[in-house]
Amino acid sequence: MLKYIIKRIGNYIIMLFVAVSMTYFLASAFMDPRSNYMSRNPRPPMASINRSLDMANINDQTPVIIRYGRWLKGIVTRWDWGLSPDQSPVGPAIASRIAASLQLVTLATILAIIFGVSIGVYTAIRQYKWQDRVLNSIATFFLVIPAAVMGLMVVLIAINFNNLIGTRAFYVTGLHSYQGNNPVLWVLDYLQHLILPTIVMTIPGTVSYHLTQRTYLLDTMNADYVRTARAKGLPLNIAIRRHALRTSLIPTAVDVAFSIAGVFTGAVITENVFAINGLGMYFTQTIAQNDINGAVAVAAFGGVCTLTGALLADIFSAWLDPRIRLS
Repeated sequence: MLKYIIKRIGNYIIMLFVAVSMTYFLASAFMDPRSNYMSRNPRPPMASINRSLDMANINDQTPVIIRYGRWLKGIVTRWDWGLSPDQSPVGPAIASRIAASLQLVTLATILAIIFGVSIGVYTAIRQYKWQDRVLNSIATFFLVIPAAVMGLMVVLIAINFNNLIGTRAFYVTGLHSYQGNNPVLWVLDYLQHLILPTIVMTIPGTVSYHLTQRTYLLDTMNADYVRTARAKGLPLNIAIRRHALRTSLIPTAVDVAFSIAGVFTGAVITENVFAINGLGMYFTQTIAQNDINGAVAVAAFGGVCTLTGALLADIFSAWLDPRIRLS
């Protein structure tokens, strides 16, 4: 297993290098940082514009291969991901956004996996019974609600609840507001901020894992080895738990592993609704502001998450199914 992991990590490093390099060239070709300065009124002198672009290493008058070499050298030698068009460093900016997104999505992801897989197994065992129909109807209802609408609904309910009890039980913006040194009050303040966005992100994840796990388990329940186990007298619940469930969890584990990148960068709507400066919001800002270095840094982080998910998917698959061998 260790040899396999080391080999895969080596392959992934090469793949990541190629993917990030291609992203840099594509971003340099399609983004126009110069337009940020040309659209100002009054427009800065051309010499000042070129100097600012040169400082950030995003001057389109410099050959892209030279800019790429400088950018790559800065990362390798100083772990410096460059500057944005406004001369702010990309590295600290993206690090703070990753920290915010990590706080936002970790609990929601864990809850979505637990609730979604549990409900999926529950409904699959009770296929076409009233429990299955009710829970599937609820899942379909939440599936068609846009994330922005769901976020606004949750915010409206929280505001009305705060008004009803006459105090602020829930905060609807940001992740922190407490400035003191009391750890208990800090945790309480953090939870008051985190509950609403966690609800908004947990519901769609739960629905997704519920429907997929139900489908996977229903397919596995009809497999020959499960029917053979039941023909030998094994009760349905035990046959499912010992044979069908473990196999049906493999594609779910793969889905979870490959969703790591999307968890960080896909919370744009939730971050906007609750005014949280996370990675998703930062990614949209880099595109809107023609921030080449920032966009490539986000893409690099997404690539690391995706390849980490690929490695975890292989390991989970081998752990869940002993028939799979890693070599």
